[in-house]
Amino acid sequence: MEVIKTKVGYTQKKHNQSVKRYCQTLDLIDDSQMVQAYVDAHTETNHWKEIRTGLRDVGILEMEIYMLGNKLFMVIETGLDFDWDAAFSKLDTLPRQAEWENKMSFFQRSNGKTSSEKWQLMERIFCLYDSDGE
Repeated sequence: MEVIKTKVGYTQKKHNQSVKRYCQTLDLIDDSQMVQAYVDAHTETNHWKEIRTGLRDVGILEMEIYMLGNKLFMVIETGLDFDWDAAFSKLDTLPRQAEWENKMSFFQRSNGKTSSEKWQLMERIFCLYDSDGE
């Protein structure tokens, strides 16, 4: 599997509102064929429309997954009023969500059943601060 890295960057969607960002990580089983199958499941043509609809329905404006080897990094952007626990409780009940999570569990190094159990929220430790110590 050839890994494509970009130094060009990724264009970000503009939202007509202020947003907040959540970052999460998850490891896949370290097998190149399984990693590729996971990547293939997330292409636009293979990813289930019901899952994308459900994510939007609970208030997720954008979701991106980045990969290095078998380590995944997810970025989620939401409106400022987004309630993580309420949104993911609702997401768990939406059409095909449990089926999707079950299918993806085959590739993931995790004991969780739902998305919020499998993906681990990360702590931000740095940003370009507004002031330079002045």
